[in-house]
Amino acid sequence: MSAPAELNIDRIAQLARLALTPEEKLKFSAQLVDVLANIEKLSQVDVTGVEPTAHAFPIYNVWADDVAQPGLSVEDALRNAPAQRDHMIVVPKVVE
Repeated sequence: MSAPAELNIDRIAQLARLALTPEEKLKFSAQLVDVLANIEKLSQVDVTGVEPTAHAFPIYNVWADDVAQPGLSVEDALRNAPAQRDHMIVVPKVVE
C-alpha cells in the first residue's frame, strides 16, 4: 500500500519532535500506513448494539480498606541503616 497523499511524515515527525533521517522517514511512513490500514479495517466492524466501554471486563476496586495500623518503631526502621544521626538515616551529600 502506498502512502496516502494526506500523510505528511515531516509534519508528523515535527509534532512528535523527532529528527528523522530519510531512511527512517521511509520506514516509519510505511509502518504508519500499515497502522492506518488496520484502523480502517476496524472501522468496518459492525458494532451496533455494543455499548462503548473503556475496558473489556468490569473493573472493581481491589484495594484493601484504609485502616490505620501501627508503623515501625524508630529502632526497627533504622536497624539496617548504614549510618544514622538523630533518628535519621545519614546519606552522602548529592547536591553542592
